[in-house]
Amino acid sequence: MLTTATVSPIVAIRQNSFDAAQTEQSVLCVEVGKDHLRFAYLDSQKRLAWLEDFSFPSLLTERSLADNLPAIFQDHPVLSAGPWQQVLITVNSPAFTLIPASLFRKEYATSYMTLMRGSALPPHEYAHFFEHVPDGFTSVFNVEHRLANYLAGVYPLQNTTFVHQTSALITASAAVEKRLVSTQNLLLYFEDEFVTTILRSNHALRYCNRFGFKNPQDLTYYILYVLEELRLEPYSVNILLYGEITPFADSYRHLSEFLPHMMFGQTPTGIHFNGDFDDLPEHRYLSLYGLTLLSE
Repeated sequence: MLTTATVSPIVAIRQNSFDAAQTEQSVLCVEVGKDHLRFAYLDSQKRLAWLEDFSFPSLLTERSLADNLPAIFQDHPVLSAGPWQQVLITVNSPAFTLIPASLFRKEYATSYMTLMRGSALPPHEYAHFFEHVPDGFTSVFNVEHRLANYLAGVYPLQNTTFVHQTSALITASAAVEKRLVSTQNLLLYFEDEFVTTILRSNHALRYCNRFGFKNPQDLTYYILYVLEELRLEPYSVNILLYGEITPFADSYRHLSEFLPHMMFGQTPTGIHFNGDFDDLPEHRYLSLYGLTLLSE
């Protein structure tokens, strides 16, 4: 029998009151990872009005994601509310691939995953896809059946969309680039021991991948290798840092030795706040911000 552990947010920005009667004019955005859950919602004026970040205890990270969510969702004033105008859910699953729109066939989604992984999906997962119309490709990724079923039960018969975390980051990168004058922009998003790399060249998506690293040397080697393969010089690229990284991190200090034009990124254009978000570092929650930009 599984026990339910109490999980409290490590970051919480809330309104003084929450009107559950307004959810039909609001968008709920939920980000689910192996060791965390984050969510925000957009009010009727498309302003970010609430944000909470939960970290699962290490003993719970070996369980299915669906087993960890009830401790947070049950009786939560926002997560248990509804119906919502739209529910957007991003998953940080390990397997994903981007298929050009002209080549994508939905009936082959599972085959794309098998080819990418080098093996068939396990029985408890299925292939899902999300179309990036502006960029001309489709993201294909794996989702746990139990996770999808649990969330379908929480938000039955609602306008619910699953996307991969890279889709949220790609969307955010396009919005970030609107603030920039440089034509070669490499976005690095850090989470746990992984970094997602997104290169936009002359406003077009040119590269997107994610890899794990154990030390700053591995990280730096990978970034320099990517630049070399793309035939770019480190001094010619604008590097933007997002996610779980600070100026005091070893990774930051090591990267700064080789990447002269490196800085922490700003909040993407199109994000508007309703509440006291001033204390949040602008670079911290890019994937969640990107998810809100996918709202209809």
